[in-house]
Amino acid sequence: PRAAYARAAERLQDAIADLDRATAIARQEGEDAPFTLAPVSNTSREQYHRMVERAKEYIAAGDIFQVVPSQRWAVPFPLPPFALYRSLRRTNPSPFMFYFNFGSFQVIGASPEILVRVFGGQVTIRPIAGTRPRGATPEEDRALEAELLADEKERAEHLMLLDLGRNDVGRVAKIGTVRPTEQFVIERYSHVMHIVSNVVGELREDHDALSALLAGLPAGTVSGAPKLRAMEIIDELEAEKRGIYGGGVGYFSAGGDMDMCIALRTGVVRDRTLYVQAGGGVVHDSDPEAEYQESVNKARALFRAAEEAVRFTAGSNR
Repeated sequence: PRAAYARAAERLQDAIADLDRATAIARQEGEDAPFTLAPVSNTSREQYHRMVERAKEYIAAGDIFQVVPSQRWAVPFPLPPFALYRSLRRTNPSPFMFYFNFGSFQVIGASPEILVRVFGGQVTIRPIAGTRPRGATPEEDRALEAELLADEKERAEHLMLLDLGRNDVGRVAKIGTVRPTEQFVIERYSHVMHIVSNVVGELREDHDALSALLAGLPAGTVSGAPKLRAMEIIDELEAEKRGIYGGGVGYFSAGGDMDMCIALRTGVVRDRTLYVQAGGGVVHDSDPEAEYQESVNKARALFRAAEEAVRFTAGSNR
């Protein structure tokens, strides 16, 4: 046993040394350098500002309480699409990681958010709303967390979507079983942090996983409230149809369970071009530039992963 332990410890030390060498090489090659890829959006900064202002007009008129406009970027990606998935897995590990090859195009994602989950007869929706970029130091990170949790606009937006999540779960859950198990907690990812809550309920006998999914689609965090009118406004404001963005990715099990995430932090590769879409919730006191920057921050994880994949490949070929 001692000899086996010694061999295992030696292998672990070798693995740690390999990781340290890889980190040193990445730093030497400029891991923190600015992106060299140049994504092009289908919406200019000025157009995005106007989109936010128009959304606020609808809110002031009483059509909606909140809406989630978005923009889509395109950037050349000359590598095999699976290289993007491998890079994304390293640079932005997330609760839901996926890669689908549909032949003419590929879908790669690292989503942080449950759309709807059904497990053992329990329905879960976990709304994410409220975002800040990650800090450069632990102190800055904590300061940004405190700023986010103290932001009345962000808290109001999150509370609205928490209530919407309760309503969605309540459509298929037994009366009296719907409850939040977490409220206003912070989750951190590679480039952003979010406010997150968690809502559960016991699935009624006359409903199943599919009806739970239909009750949650589309997620309020990518549409708005009320959902139907928000979707109509999104259709008016956005330059292109969303495609997979904001949809669901997951599975149904033979035992009746289901796990679906929202297609966020998700890229589509077609004809050697990477498409990435991101947005943010607009409420009555939203600042257009802040909303624009939020959408950029959310897309950054995919851009960084693409940049890292290209840089790594270039370094390997030297």
